Amino acid sequence: MTYYVGILDGTGAVWGVRIPDVSGCVGAGASPEQAIADVTIALRDVMAHRRGGGFEIPAPSSVSAILASGEIQAGETIVMIPLVLDSGRTVRANLTMDAGLLDAIDEAATLRGVTRSAFVASAAREKIEAA
Repeated sequence: MTYYVGILDGTGAVWGVRIPDVSGCVGAGASPEQAIADVTIALRDVMAHRRGGGFEIPAPSSVSAILASGEIQAGETIVMIPLVLDSGRTVRANLTMDAGLLDAIDEAATLRGVTRSAFVASAAREKIEAA
């Protein structure tokens, strides 16, 4: 998984995150967490579109490079934004877990109208993106 450096800024009611390596890739929200979640989705969408259009995905800059560039202003914070792109192919995986947990997963998946695999994949993506 690749992590891009995001720059979080704002106070009070409006927060924003921009990714210097990806021009125009920004996110916003009423809290820092909402802004980070928004830019994570934006990054995935922008990169999937670039890859689908035959464009190269830019390599992420290091934190050191971002700091040295002068991109960070007073009051801003660096946050790491994960990039998880679907490859367009599925792979079978054998997972081991407690039977009670598996029952709970199956129940939750059924309530949402998705398969066990889709539920676990969604939960894993949410956990990775929240890190």
